[in-house]
Amino acid sequence: MNNKELQRLTESISENLFNKKFKHKAYFNNRLRTTGGRYLLKSHNIEVNNKQFETYGTKAVIDIIKHELCHYHLHLEGKGYQHRDKDFKELSRITGAPRYCSAITNYEDRVKHVYQCNHCGTEFKRIRKVNTQKMVCGVCSGKLIEIC
Repeated sequence: MNNKELQRLTESISENLFNKKFKHKAYFNNRLRTTGGRYLLKSHNIEVNNKQFETYGTKAVIDIIKHELCHYHLHLEGKGYQHRDKDFKELSRITGAPRYCSAITNYEDRVKHVYQCNHCGTEFKRIRKVNTQKMVCGVCSGKLIEIC
């Protein structure tokens, strides 16, 4: 799927599911890492993570577009477009837009640092580095040592 096909798909979902036109741009953004897509408030464009399409296919992209179109249409109508707003929750339920997309990589694959308590031996896996001078074991309050 390319950007032109994504644009057509977004326009058709908007007309068929929301009965409203999508008048802005929808495109893939390969710099997105932690999100499936996003609605840009200033430009009103929708960006989709191309890794979602590569990993999960068209069904995942359709779900992401539905979710982002909920933000889009509610924002343009001046209603509550944020996840916590009643309007957003209601429109998501009506259209079948999911709250989250599937993760591309799991936590275990992203772990870079492993710490072990020198008192009880409990291991802690972390993506980010932890300050072992300040942080202690959550089980026994022992000192943490970085294994790798």
